[in-house]
Amino acid sequence: MALQSGMRVTLISAPGAALFAGPGWWRALQAEVGGTAPWLLDCADAPGMALAALRIGITGLILADTGAAFAAVSAVALRQSAIVLPHRPPSLDLAQPGAAYRLAAWLQRDIVPPLR
Repeated sequence: MALQSGMRVTLISAPGAALFAGPGWWRALQAEVGGTAPWLLDCADAPGMALAALRIGITGLILADTGAAFAAVSAVALRQSAIVLPHRPPSLDLAQPGAAYRLAAWLQRDIVPPLR
């Protein structure tokens, strides 16, 4: 729905999605949908899951800043031209009732610049 708007959007997984679904489904969804939108997989506070995501080519992650682990994952991501954010950016959850009606207004807001 967001991609059909024709505007540049960033697609963000559900909070902690990597922990209950793993990174493979997110990569498969990216491959099926295609396009150039930045995608962010939320790894909650699991640096191992973030590293697994990087290993399969996911280039946008959210990982709670847990100190040394966050720094280590960020270093790996940098070498792979990927990004790791320490917290979720503002987002509109399209699974929420009425979100489709709020989408156009949400996309007009200037909250967070595009990641790429």
